[in-house]
This record gives sequence, structure tokens and C-alpha cells, in this order.
Amino acid sequence: MKISERIAELRVLMKEKNIDAYVVPTADFHQSEYVGEHFKARKFITGFSGSAGTAVITADEARLWTDGRYFIQAAKQIEGTGVELMKMGEPGFPTLNEYLESTLPENGVLGFDGRVVATGEGEGYEAIVNAKNGSIVYEYDLIDKVWTDRPALSEKPVFELGVEYTGETVASKLSRIRGEMKKAGATVHILTTLDDICWTLNMRGDDIDFFPLVLSYAVIEMDKVILYINEAKLSDEIKAHFAADGIEIRPYNDIYEDVKSIDEKEVLLIDPAKLNYSLYNNLPAGCKKVAASNPEIIFKAMKNDVEVENMKKANLKDSVAHVRFMKWVKENVNKEVITEMSASDKLDEFRKEMGNFIRPSFEPISSYGPHAAMCHYTSSPETDVQLKEGDIFLTDTGAGFWEGSTDITRTYALGEIPAKTKEFFTLVAIANLHLGEARFLHGTTGMVLDILTRKPFWDRDLNFNHGTGHGVGYLLNIHEGPTGFRWTYRPHESHTLEKGMIITNEPGIYFEGEFGIRLENELLCCEGTKNEYGQFMHFEAITFVPFDLDAIDTSIMTAHDKELLNNYHKEVFEKVSPFLNNEEKAWLEKYTRAI
Repeated sequence: MKISERIAELRVLMKEKNIDAYVVPTADFHQSEYVGEHFKARKFITGFSGSAGTAVITADEARLWTDGRYFIQAAKQIEGTGVELMKMGEPGFPTLNEYLESTLPENGVLGFDGRVVATGEGEGYEAIVNAKNGSIVYEYDLIDKVWTDRPALSEKPVFELGVEYTGETVASKLSRIRGEMKKAGATVHILTTLDDICWTLNMRGDDIDFFPLVLSYAVIEMDKVILYINEAKLSDEIKAHFAADGIEIRPYNDIYEDVKSIDEKEVLLIDPAKLNYSLYNNLPAGCKKVAASNPEIIFKAMKNDVEVENMKKANLKDSVAHVRFMKWVKENVNKEVITEMSASDKLDEFRKEMGNFIRPSFEPISSYGPHAAMCHYTSSPETDVQLKEGDIFLTDTGAGFWEGSTDITRTYALGEIPAKTKEFFTLVAIANLHLGEARFLHGTTGMVLDILTRKPFWDRDLNFNHGTGHGVGYLLNIHEGPTGFRWTYRPHESHTLEKGMIITNEPGIYFEGEFGIRLENELLCCEGTKNEYGQFMHFEAITFVPFDLDAIDTSIMTAHDKELLNNYHKEVFEKVSPFLNNEEKAWLEKYTRAI
């Protein structure tokens, strides 16, 4: 069916249920950022395939809200479908809630599948509906009625991470979590977020493409854990380990009925931003509820010493692979046919050679020329183009090694490129280097430091429409809270920068129809001097790949900018060269030379 036909069928179902507006978010039952094929309902109903966005369908309108990373891509993908693009954060575009407030009629009915809407979002919808004397219908997954060939839920097996990778046992993690439950006065912790559950139980899987997560729910009590999961995913050995840690296994969907029978004397710790609306509404009304962020969020963001050393190893492996790839693509672009997709495959070949490679850590962004102007462009057989000299090639990819996850972006000059491109490449490099050298007092948030990387752009009345950086999970989500770098306030990304956090540093600049540039390193947050002013902090780059000197315009760099780049390139050579042969080493020496 065409998108317009799918929407027409959905409207028939909406009319049968007397629903005036139906919300289709980008989420699974666990509020995951990236979801398995079964859960890509918003993509199915709009045609937009990006990782973030929410659709609203009414009797005569279909609208899609997404953020600045996807404006160009979304506009292309929904063209001709009858779906209208709503650019989040841009002047002239209402927010989704503002649209519902103005569109939902008096006594109107708002519908959505309550399993894919967070409790906090659902409460926001309740306020809109109540003001209209209307009602909410959340029991129906109407997309499922239209999507006749919908993919089944994943049944892929679970695997364990040993303490040599995690640095902490399940028993220790549960003890820390229960300590936080006691502080909050809670006796039961309802946990639905996949990365939090997988971190707690030291388990990983393959239920979402690129992300080694496992579809599951967990209820943590003071003396046991109930894990809701497809038991067929678990080996006898894993089940024995779980039993030793007091973990009971129950069928995946049983949690919706089980929570109804929780004793009303219990005090429940829940995260309204994470717990889905249907599950929340099944909790006994008499139970006291403590609304707070899941304690696992900050625990897993602050990597322990074992995790830090492992992630350093993973990033060094990936840096070596990138250096070999950079040499290969620059030397062979005019000798053989290299396309966006074949280049991405070649980079993964280099990664596999480094050992302990599991899979890419997210869907690769491999974009040439104008395609790079789309921040989260994904090449496909329909869009795949050949790389040629005279333009730039952007690769934003990551690797999942047993030692951890990586996320590295580089933009390469293929042959001689225009002066304008060099100018903006150099600005991006300067922005990256300025954030990387930050010194700050403990208590600082990423929002405070974002100006360091935006200033070269804002000084020229320019900007880039995405955050400057995000936390990185250890074989979990590649975008991990609770902190990041961005100039706008987001409650879930505003936590203090803490020792052991690993955060990306990825400024960029994009010109639709021309080119896009992004340079990304992973930064480890470290403690520095402690004195009468407090605890000072700094960053340590753990990504070691050259910023392409063929694209640098030294005339717009200060002496300090050059010093920063030279110091970084000196470290790149020192870290990577021991893994290279003589030819590769000579090549790297050229691309890390002092300027």
C-alpha cells in the first residue's frame, strides 16, 4: 500500500472507535530511542525512517514532528504522501501538544497505543483532553490492524558480559539499586528500559538492529527480581546464574496483569519518563508511587575503572581501523569504484581485523557530497552514489567490540576541494578542539560548556541543528543519558558532568544541496586539581584519528588553534603508529605533521 492508503485505512479504524486524533510515536514498549522492526509504526504510517519523530493523524490531516537532524531527510521521504512536516524548535511550527490543543474538538477523543507512550507524555495528553472535556483511548494498537505483514518480535538469544568487561557483578549492582530504593522510601522498583535492565543483569542480546539489547521488563524487590522475558532466549547456564542472584523468570507480557496484584502496602519507585502509560495505569491505585529517574541511569553513565580501560581499548582499535580506512579511501577513490555503501562495508572489514568485533554500534552514516548535508542520512541501494575526487565524504559510524562501543565521525577531502569547504571544515575542527580542551569545576553541566564549540559558528551567525555531544553506553544505547552537550535545556540531559562519563564531541555544519561536515571524538570526563575553589575537571580524548589536513585552511586558525591540532595529532601518531606497518606509519606521519 501507498502511505496515503495506509493513512486512509487508519482513519476508517479511528472513525469506528470515535477517535478524533491518533498519536503514533517512535517508541517500543520500553521507550527505546531506536526500536526493532516490529515497532516501527511511525515509519510505516508516514514513510519517514529517521530515529526520532511523532505522527498525529486526524480525519483530514497527517502531521509529522521531528528534530533538526532530520528536516531534510523527512521532507524528502514524506513528499507526496499527504503528511505535513512539523519542524521541532523552529519558528512558525506549533509543538505537538500545541497542535492537539488547537485541533482536538470539544468532547474530543485522543487515541494512542498506551504501551508506546511514556507516562509523562500520557499525563500531558490528559491535561489537553481534560481541558476539552474529552477522553483518551489507549487500549488499541490501530497500526497493527493496518500493518498486515508486520514483523514478529525478535527471538534471538541472550548473552552475558563477564566481570572482566563489566567491572561489577549483578549482586553488587542490585545492592546499589536497593540502596537507592531505600533512600527514596520505596520497596518495589518497576524497570522497563532495556539498557537499564541489561546493564543491571550484565546481559546483552540482539532484539534491536545494531543495539545489543533484550526485550524485557524487571520488577526489583528487596529480596528478589522478577524478569519478564521470552525464556527461550536464555541458556540453562544464564538461567542458573540468574537464579543464584535471586532472579525469577516470567513470560514477557505477564507484567501487565502481574502488577495489578501488587500489595497496596508497597511503595513503588517509577520513572514517568520511562514507564509506559498502559503499565502505569495497571498499577494499584492504593500504592504510593515515588516518581524519580531510574537510579540505573546515572550508575551506568559513570563508567567504573574496568569499563573505562575497556572502552579506551575499543576506541583505540577503532581508531586504528579508521586510519587504515582513511588511507585506503583517499588513495583509491580515483582507482576503483567506491560507493557510500561499499566504503562503509570496507570500514567494518578493517574493524573485524582488530579482533573482538561484534557488530556496528548503530546504523552507519556514510554520505558523499550533498548527502552529507543530511545529518542522519542512511545510504541505500536507491541512493548509493560513487565517491569521486573534488568533494568530501562524511563517515559517522560506530563499532561494538567486547571491550565496548565506539562512535566516530570523520569528514575526508577526496582530492582537491573548494576553498569554501576548507573554511567550514576548519571551523568544525576548531570547534571540536576548543571543547576538548575545556577545564571546569565539578557541578558544571554540558549546557554550560556547549558555547565553547558553538562560538566559532555563532560569531559568523551560523549554527548546527543538533546537540554537540551525547553519552555513550557500554554495548548498550549509543545515545546514553543523563548528560550531553547542547545549548538548549533538556531535563534528561542536564546532569552534572561526572568522573567516568564518556561523551561525544561532534560539532558540524550543513548546507542543503551542497555538503555537510562533522568531526566527532569520544571524551572521557576526568578529575583534575582539587583546591580551595573545588574539584576541577577536564576531558581526555579517547578517539585517535587525524583531522584531514587536506581540508584545513590554516589562515583562519590562531596560533593556539594550531597548537591544539598539533598536540592532538602528535597523540594520534603516538597511540596508533605501533599498530601499523611501515607504509601505513609513513602515511600517518604525513597526516599528523605539525602545521
